[in-house]
Amino acid sequence: MTTLRMPALFLGHGSPMNVLEDNIYTRAWETLGKNLPRPKAILAVSAHWYTRGTAVTAMENPRTIHDFGGFPQALFDKRYPAPGSPALAKRVQELLAPLEVTADSEWGFDHGSWGVLIKMYPEADIPMIQLSIDGTKPAEYHYQLGKKLAALRDEGVMIVASGNVVHNLRMVKWDGNSEPYPWADSFNQYVVDNLDWKGEAKDHPLVNFMQHDGGALSNPTPEHYLPLLYLLGSWDGVEAIAMPTEGIVMSSLSMLSVQLG
Repeated sequence: MTTLRMPALFLGHGSPMNVLEDNIYTRAWETLGKNLPRPKAILAVSAHWYTRGTAVTAMENPRTIHDFGGFPQALFDKRYPAPGSPALAKRVQELLAPLEVTADSEWGFDHGSWGVLIKMYPEADIPMIQLSIDGTKPAEYHYQLGKKLAALRDEGVMIVASGNVVHNLRMVKWDGNSEPYPWADSFNQYVVDNLDWKGEAKDHPLVNFMQHDGGALSNPTPEHYLPLLYLLGSWDGVEAIAMPTEGIVMSSLSMLSVQLG
């Protein structure tokens, strides 16, 4: 029997309040969970596990991490008790060898991962692991890791990367109806226009995202952008690319999501 190649996702996760809210973004995530093939397991890559070196959660029962403050108690009361998968963690270590990937027993699922997956798979019954992002490495490194991890998609594993391609909290306008800054709009469109680029990794416009005039303002720090590169690295150059969600909220926070397959 041939295993169906699983889709892969980059989800613009936005505010942790999306966990409690019902809006166009959360409804799109719910629709993905209902309509996409059900994975055997999930590999999450979240902007919120930004480390020195690379690690993967390898425990049986990862904890739910509430890595935020100043929100309603109802948000802190939420749990996402999806089982872990030491076997999948070991498979990730094999695929990324000779890179040393630490088998982590402390982290768990942060809101960049469970905050979107609680909408997609609210029963929390799909085994899941999370891979950290090594903040000491350049952008092309993360793209190349995505290439190595692509094999998981042929083994029934869904890759779900989570961040925001425009993420400048210092420039946020708290009026939810605020128009995007021109630089945010321009950079967001630059990402959309180059999703299907097929040249060498070193020349990829989205690997070299800081070459765009709006790159620095859109990403004062890169951790929310880099998860996109894991997704793009896993693209086979042929399969369809879709955008389940689009839009910029609070003027400087992109809710763009990207689906492969």
